[in-house]
Amino acid sequence: MFIDLLRSRRSIRSFLDRPVAPEKIELLTEAVLRAPSSRGINPWGFVLVTAPDTIARLAQAKPHGAAFLAKAPLAVVVYADPAKSDVWVEDAAIATLIVHLAAADLGLGSCWIQIRQRPHDETRSASRYISEVLGIPPAMEVEAMVAVGYPAEGKKPHAPSSLERAKISFERYGA
Repeated sequence: MFIDLLRSRRSIRSFLDRPVAPEKIELLTEAVLRAPSSRGINPWGFVLVTAPDTIARLAQAKPHGAAFLAKAPLAVVVYADPAKSDVWVEDAAIATLIVHLAAADLGLGSCWIQIRQRPHDETRSASRYISEVLGIPPAMEVEAMVAVGYPAEGKKPHAPSSLERAKISFERYGA
């Protein structure tokens, strides 16, 4: 059941030195192409990267929070065309979450790496840097990357007591 997937899914930043099976990459591809999109516009696109040297360059996209990607056997880069939709950020974020959840469902570990509005250095954004590495056209914006692979770490599910139930209201805010 989907709730069981949500209960067990954790962000994984350590991977076995083993390529992701092609059939699992194909299922991830199908899953992300089935991601919902406002008005069915699908402003997003994806670059799946397995070349270790390219993944190592992508791991340098921003000063913090991306270095672990260097050890992942698969990187999924999610970009979108802002000219196609006023809600491209939301659509790309949904697609990124689909990658994350589909990976967990396939027995893979994954971790979301936020890129949009993050700097690479003082002269360019992380999105521009990634676009240059991968040849993504300048009109596109990179939303995120997802590191994917077979987990080399095990994490226990978050305890039910960690759920922030105070953030739920019924019928009216604060009720």
